[in-house]
This record gives sequence, structure tokens and C-alpha cells, in this order.
Amino acid sequence: MAWTWRLRLVPEQTRIDFFRLQWITFGLSAAMVLISFVSFLTLGFNFGIDFRGGTTIRTETTTPIDVGEYRNALQGLGLGDVTITEVFDPTFAEDQHVAELRIAAQDDAEAVSQETLQQVEAALKAVDPEVRFTQVESVGPKVSGELVRKALLAIAAASVGIGIYIWMRFEWQYSVGTIAALLHDVIVVAGIFSLFQLKFDLTIVAALLTILGYSVNDTVVIFDRVRENLQKYKTMPLRDIMNLSANETLSRTLVTAGTTLLALIPLLIFGGDVIRGFIFAMTLGVFIGTYSTIYVAKNIVLWIGLPRGEAARKTRSPFADIDA
Repeated sequence: MAWTWRLRLVPEQTRIDFFRLQWITFGLSAAMVLISFVSFLTLGFNFGIDFRGGTTIRTETTTPIDVGEYRNALQGLGLGDVTITEVFDPTFAEDQHVAELRIAAQDDAEAVSQETLQQVEAALKAVDPEVRFTQVESVGPKVSGELVRKALLAIAAASVGIGIYIWMRFEWQYSVGTIAALLHDVIVVAGIFSLFQLKFDLTIVAALLTILGYSVNDTVVIFDRVRENLQKYKTMPLRDIMNLSANETLSRTLVTAGTTLLALIPLLIFGGDVIRGFIFAMTLGVFIGTYSTIYVAKNIVLWIGLPRGEAARKTRSPFADIDA
């Protein structure tokens, strides 16, 4: 007889009442969103070079690059936000080693001064006498402001696109709950970055867009089960159907979050400074997205209400039965 072993994070059948503390959980979400907005208005963001402007320096040397030594050499210059990455390209020669330094604008200046560039070059030559600057480019405030606007537009467009998809696949009530949960996730994660003045650059915008996709995936699974149970239990109260659906998909929700964290946490610890901001935002997004799926999206749908019986058949979307 074949023997198999399966790991269960939750019992096979759970009867958790997710609405028992609905006013406390909703109050917590409202408080987090409010604190985030207050932080946006009072503290603002600790923008990185992408949004503040600055100078990008490309270096080249014949000896292997030690990013840690480069960073230590520049620490005493008081340059503020400095990002150092090694550039890899299959077309490079065997002894061609390239790095890219990104230095934030100093004192609202559009570019790093020539004197500062000379100090940076001297500091790097103390580490590697063979190093030389092959390219120096500056990003001014006008370009940075355009990036901020495009980042906000990308997040808004992604949210609206997801909302339209949910509306077409389900009903408008599901779409409202989904958009509310997605905006909750993005605002709270951005609020944490604002509150603790963590560096906010284009990689964090990429993380926020990824969080939108991650969060809506779990929300759709629960909503799909809700729709199935509405057809199966025609007289059961909507609150009970919501609870039943959340309990039936709870194992899947926790496994999805857990496996994602198994990949993120090692990267958060050992990934280094270059990707740490992105990974930290993604880790926050997993926790907050899982919370909003259970305690925000379906709660809003419950408060709005869903059509039942004949009314549900009349308002059913023509796209609901399309496999996608």
C-alpha cells in the first residue's frame, strides 16, 4: 500500500468566524491608512536618486571590483544616498570590470559638482589605482518629477485595470471590494516607507505593482469560491457563505503566503543593499495583502451586498463563465 505524507498548515476543516471582530479589523485598516496619509503630508518620502535627481558615474578597471570596498571608500565624503552596482555583460573582455555609481543631488543642485567628482575619483583610486571614469550623466529635477507622475499613473492604471477585470468576471460589488483592498495594500506599504523614511525609488514602485498582482490573485480565489457557494447554498446568509468560502480557501492562502516568504526572507537577509528595499516592500506586501484579502475585500462586499436568486441571474456578467 502506497504511503504519502502531507503537511497541513491548518486543519482540513476550519470554522473561523472572520467577521466576529470585523469592526476592530476594519478600524485597524482605517487607522493604518489614515496614519499613512498623515505621514505622506507631514514627512513625505525619502526619495532615491530616481526621484530626486543626481549623477550616475560609470567606472571601468582591469582588476576585479569589490563593491564593499568602493562603498567604504566613499563613506567619509558625506555624499548621502549612494548606490553602487557591478555591471555584467557577456561582451566585456575578461579583464574588463565595470561598476555604476549613482549619487543623489546635493543641496538641491541639479548635478554633482566637479570638485565632488574629483573627490570620488580620488577615493576610488585609493582602493584601485587602475579605476577610471568612462561616463558621467546627470538626472535633473524635471526628469525626476516626470518619473514621480508616471509612477503614480502606473499604480492607478494597474488598479483600474484589475478592477475592470473583476467587474467583468464577477459583479461590480466584487470589483469595489478588490480595488479597496488593493489601494489599502499600496497605501499602507508606502506609508511604512514614509513613516520610517526608508529610501523610496523606482524599485519600490515595481514592488508596489507586484504587490497589486499578488494580492488580487488570492482575492480572486476567495471570490470565486464565494460565487460557487452562492449557487450551492441558495438560502444560506451571505455572511455565512463568506465565512465558509474563506475557511475553505484558508489552507491555500497560507501556503501561498508561506512559500512566497520562503523565497523572500533569505533574500531580505542575504540579498545585499541593492535589492533589500524591493524585497522588504514585497515582504510587507505579502503580510498586508493576505490580511486585506481576508479582512478588507470580502467585508466590503458583505456590506454592499450581493444579488441572490433571480436578481443574480439577471445581473450575471456574460464573461463570468469564460475560462481565463
